[in-house]
Amino acid sequence: MSNTEKTVTYTTENTYLTQNELTQKTKNVWLVFHGIGYLSRYFVKYFNGLNAEENYIIVPQAPSKYYLKNEYKYVGASWLTKENTSMEVKNVLNYIDAVLEAENIPEDVNLILFGFSQGVSIASRWLASKKVNCKLVVLYAGGIPNELTTEEFEFLDYSYTDIKIIYGNQDEFLTPDRLKGEKIKIDKLFQGNAETTIFEGGHEVKPDIIKNLI
Repeated sequence: MSNTEKTVTYTTENTYLTQNELTQKTKNVWLVFHGIGYLSRYFVKYFNGLNAEENYIIVPQAPSKYYLKNEYKYVGASWLTKENTSMEVKNVLNYIDAVLEAENIPEDVNLILFGFSQGVSIASRWLASKKVNCKLVVLYAGGIPNELTTEEFEFLDYSYTDIKIIYGNQDEFLTPDRLKGEKIKIDKLFQGNAETTIFEGGHEVKPDIIKNLI
């Protein structure tokens, strides 16, 4: 008896969230990728402190939803897993393309790319794939995928784009060995141009840090 794994292509649908209004007064458009276990409507609260007139927030929703813990009460979501990763990455990137096409962001605003925890892997993959000129790239408490190469980030103009790495000094997911490996990777990928901020705390989002980014 033999098994054959096959693939099929089909049309799917997913939500995403925006906060504030995109107007002529908008200076910054944030493309935000939440961490594992979040829904976009809960993650967006960390951006409430930003000036509403000047900042427009787009929060895509990770597609794979599941019940948190064993209570079958609260729902979280994941971007992808180690299962069929390359296919899932392609699906997620296609979804992000659809979100941005729907939003039709004007060219005269600052595009800010923000990823937290698992969202870092999506933000960095999207940046490497689409090669978009962002004003600011924020990689917060997460790991950059090992398959990404220096050549994929050679398009970056560091006189225009700032790269910021942020994490807590008590983050339980960032062991000393992992931090060492991530630092080597970051220095190589961004040619020593990334600025690192270490805050007092664990694996958490600090709204004050977000406010101070701009």
